[in-house]
Formats: sequence, C-alpha cells, structure tokens
Amino acid sequence: MPAIDALIAEAELSEVRISEAMADARHNMEICNACRYCEGFCAVFPAMQRHREFSAADLNHLANLCHGCQGCFYACQYAPPHPWGINVPQAFALVRAESYAFHAWPKPMGRLFERNGTIVSVVTALAVALVLLLVGALQSSGTMLAPHTGPGAFFAVISYDAMVYSAAATFLYALLAMSLTTASFWRASGGKIRFIHFARALHDAMTLRNLGGGGDGCNYPTESFSFTRRWLHHAMAYGFLLCFAATSVATVFHHAMGWVAPYSLLSAPVILGTVGGIMMLIGTIGLLWLKVLADPEPAAKAVLGGDYAMLILLASVAKTGLLLLVLRSTSAMGWLLALHLGFVLALFVALPYSKMIHALFRTAALARDHAER
Repeated sequence: MPAIDALIAEAELSEVRISEAMADARHNMEICNACRYCEGFCAVFPAMQRHREFSAADLNHLANLCHGCQGCFYACQYAPPHPWGINVPQAFALVRAESYAFHAWPKPMGRLFERNGTIVSVVTALAVALVLLLVGALQSSGTMLAPHTGPGAFFAVISYDAMVYSAAATFLYALLAMSLTTASFWRASGGKIRFIHFARALHDAMTLRNLGGGGDGCNYPTESFSFTRRWLHHAMAYGFLLCFAATSVATVFHHAMGWVAPYSLLSAPVILGTVGGIMMLIGTIGLLWLKVLADPEPAAKAVLGGDYAMLILLASVAKTGLLLLVLRSTSAMGWLLALHLGFVLALFVALPYSKMIHALFRTAALARDHAER
C-alpha cells in the first residue's frame, strides 16, 4: 500500500509511530484534497487545503482539529458503501487516540490509552473501594452512620489532612501529566504561535464553534442537523468548571476567612457546586444518550469504551456530590462523602489517560490552525 510505504519512510526520520490508522487517514486526506466538496464544513478542510503532502505531524494536527461533527461523512459521495470507503470521522478518531497514547507522560503510561475504557473503570473501582475501606477501618460504624452537622462535620468522618492531601496529590499529578503530554504533542506538531493565535484558539474552544458544523449544527447522532451535542458539551464543560470554582472558593473561605465547611445553602461554594453539578449531570447523561442513539457507521468502535467510561465517571462525581449536598445532615453523609471522594480521586488519576486530554490537544491544534492562516 503506497500510503504505508510513504509513512514507513517518514518514520525513519521521525519519532511518530506508524499505523494503519495513520495510513488510512492520509489516504482519506489525499482524496478529500482532490475533491474539496466539504471545504466549508469545519476547520479541518481549509487546513487540509494548505497541504499537498501530509506528514505524520500534519495528520495528527488535522485529526485533533476535527470535532467529529460527521457532516463530511454524510455529504461524501465516496463514503461507504462506495469502494473507496472514505470515512474521515472514523479515521481521525483512531489517529487522535494514537496521538494521545504516543505523547502520554510518563511514556509507559501511553499503553493505557489503548485500553482506556478498561483502565478508567478499574481505576474508578479501586479508588472508590480504597477510600471506603480506609474510612471504614479508621472510623467506627457509629461515626460513619451518625449524623454530623455544623462547621467541621465533614472532617468528623474524614480528616482534613487526609481529604485535602490526597485530592491535592492526585490533582497535581494529573495537571503535571496533562501539561507534559500536551507539550510533547505541541513540539511534534511544529506549531509556532503568537499570543493572538492562542487567544483565538481559546475562544474557539470555549465556544465550541466547530461543533456548529457548517453553521447548521452537527450531523449527530444521526444525519439530521442538530446543536444538541454542542449544548450538552457546554453543559458538561462549564458545569465542571463551576464545580472547580466552588472548590477554589471553599479553599479561600477555609484558609483566608477561617470559615469551615459545610457552608450554608446560599453560600458561593454551594451555589457554584450545585449549579455546576446539575449542568455536569445533564451534559454527561445527555452525551451518553446521544452515543446510544448515534449512527455506528462513522464511529470508531475501538475508542467508544473509553468515551463511555469517562462520561459515566464524570456523571458519578456530579451525582454523588449533589446527593451529599441534599443528605449532608443525615446518617448517610459519611458513606456518601467517602464515595464522592473516591470518584473524585479516580477522576484525577484517570484524566491524563482518558478522552479528557482531547480538550488540550484540540486547543493546541486550533492555535496552530490560526497561526497557519
């Protein structure tokens, strides 16, 4: 296969791992670059037209620029059942997954991306079980089942040091791993940007502009146009940010103001966390439902397990957090707190080796796109 031969020759001068998915993506791009019927659909096709040949770095860039709106698949005259079998969303989904694995830090952890659905599930189960076992071993059943109210109620079940240091350690590890992984991808892409390029990329990422397809929405979960996926992504992403803001405000309250959790229902941490948790729950459950309804033809089945596992984990974090808020004055608070902390720790550990890394890779790809323009 000529595309494979060309990529193998390129591999001798590059660190990029060669695969059938990469060769298939190059084959797709060569045909699409000759056709150009989809040039107005999203950011991928104008970026594609700036190339006559596609290096491995270019293909990784284009794959991470793709938002999976699937408009090109339904518009393509060469899509299955045509013998050429052009399927850009599927080809790019596989290349994206390989790019996550290749650039992962530390390097041995890259293999986890190949089974990220399994690893997210296993990490979640182990983290939750470990927290529950430790809390159960360190506390008497009377402490766990007794209602606790007033300032410091949470710390009567799990000590402040145990709660804060475990969460901080896993969060800082996730932050370091995701930063170094993204830096590796950026160096390999060869992008050179100015601040204005990054600012425009951040705007595109925060508004999910490319999830509008050609302007009428995504062809997702079916061939008809819809903005549902875009709205649900917004709900999930901004809900997550609101929950992070709630934790940050609570940290300021505790250390700067001397106010100890749990806080009143009208306090900033509770309002931010409640709104964020509801938005996360709506977004994750909605996206899970869209995946169930989605046309399987343009999807990459190899990456679906990881997508499902991460959405379920995010939904579990939101659900246990909301239940903890509602039942914090009851005897169920102790076990709900342990369960919620377990899901949070699992999320932090799994973040660098899950689909969530796509947010950083896609922003980097958008920045290179603006620089190339």
